[in-house]
Amino acid sequence: MTDDAVPAFFQRLWRLPVTPQRRGRKSALTVDSVVNTAVKLADDGGLDAATLPKVAKELGVTAMSLYRHVGSKHELLQLMMDAASEPNVPGPIASGWREGLRQWAVDLWDLYSNRPWLPRVPIYRAPSGPHQIAWLERGFTQLDSTELGWKQKLGVLTLLSGYVRQSALLRFELEEGRGPDQVQTDSERQYGAALHRVVSEKEFPQTAAMLVSQVLGGESAGDDVSDRDFIEGLEIILDGIAEQIAPPRSTSDEKASTTVNERKT
Repeated sequence: MTDDAVPAFFQRLWRLPVTPQRRGRKSALTVDSVVNTAVKLADDGGLDAATLPKVAKELGVTAMSLYRHVGSKHELLQLMMDAASEPNVPGPIASGWREGLRQWAVDLWDLYSNRPWLPRVPIYRAPSGPHQIAWLERGFTQLDSTELGWKQKLGVLTLLSGYVRQSALLRFELEEGRGPDQVQTDSERQYGAALHRVVSEKEFPQTAAMLVSQVLGGESAGDDVSDRDFIEGLEIILDGIAEQIAPPRSTSDEKASTTVNERKT
């Protein structure tokens, strides 16, 4: 396959060599200089700080001159997302798929924690860049010892990455909604107390029971509640994946299980 057969966006995303322009002065801009500047602006001021006009101002050029290097504002976001998503250097090989996927998800969570603007980038296309593919490859490697098919493996990684991204977004949005210097436990406690006054046990029996349990805000102020909630949800997902990975139970196993349950009753 020639470079001409690769879409222009993929050529820029993978930094493939391009045919130099034949006329006019050679541009001092490159895909890297534009993308790296945009990432720095986003790191310093959030996603809204990395618009094309602001990137152009930082580079001392016009916004129109950037389009030759990033194609569009949507493409700039995708280039930024891949550039800023460099995977951690893998540590020791995990002892099993579950440990490996858990660490994969935790590392992605840490990436989003360090760069809160990343999960806010709209998803316009499937993972396409070298760093995103490196994350995908690492996830596939964790599942290599299982008998899942490729469609199932893709489904597992899509589920996990979506959970991490949505959890990070929820965390950041709740942080923005809290008062100055208010921790999550205090916010949950106030929320639970307010709901307890208006929720009718007759109309909403399950919700009322949840509020009485004081599960909201029950931790000490020093607990990192967001991390704890994330890990608890992650373990539930891993439990579900384990059910898919486990070999099917034989008829004799099912009969033995039924007999044991009957004896218990």
